[in-house]
Amino acid sequence: MRVLVVTAVTAEADSVAAGLCPDGTVTLHRIPGGHALRRCTGAGTTVDVLAGGVGPAAAAAATATALTAAAAAPGAPAYDLVVSAGIGGGFAGVAPLGALVVADAIVAADLGAQTPDGHLPVEELGFGRSVRPAAALSERIAEALDAVHGPVLTVSTVTGTAARAAELTARHPRAAVEAMEGFGVAEAAASHGVPVAEIRAVSNAVGPRDRAAWRIGEALDALRNAFRLLSPVLEEEAR
Repeated sequence: MRVLVVTAVTAEADSVAAGLCPDGTVTLHRIPGGHALRRCTGAGTTVDVLAGGVGPAAAAAATATALTAAAAAPGAPAYDLVVSAGIGGGFAGVAPLGALVVADAIVAADLGAQTPDGHLPVEELGFGRSVRPAAALSERIAEALDAVHGPVLTVSTVTGTAARAAELTARHPRAAVEAMEGFGVAEAAASHGVPVAEIRAVSNAVGPRDRAAWRIGEALDALRNAFRLLSPVLEEEAR
């Protein structure tokens, strides 16, 4: 089984790779666009970890580049799964600080139009889509990680007010986390016919911006542990 994990920044990619390869046996492989893949190989699995950049556009471009490079490599198998991973903001009452969340749907929460009556998703405008279903494997992943299993919202601007948090909760009452890359990764994966999952560790609460209350270190530790627990699931899936 071959898996591509896409994070936004290097710190997230390092945490993922450390969880997958706790013995440090990570190799680096260059692909077009100046990107580096951190490769971890296990029993029947190869996982490539890519820091693709912040936001849905950068994430989509980096993911598409990696998928295209894999398809063009002679003798190399295509990816079986793409995972968007990193830290994110948790919605109150659903995903507290330090919690893990696995998406059951990946939602472009601000893709659409603003009207006097509120937000219109792109579907209601008559074109495009704002929701990508998560891979069937996501439920097993959530169970293995003892994670919240719910929608993960992709936004281009991180929520910083109570009003914005309330608006998102009203439109997406089951939302567990907001982050900035998942839908971009999902769109690129879909264009290559590859299923997608999203895993987030909660570093802060969605709402008024309070940088001092963020727990980024703890969230990165939770992310590392999540991928340590994920390795046996991937190995079992590969059998």
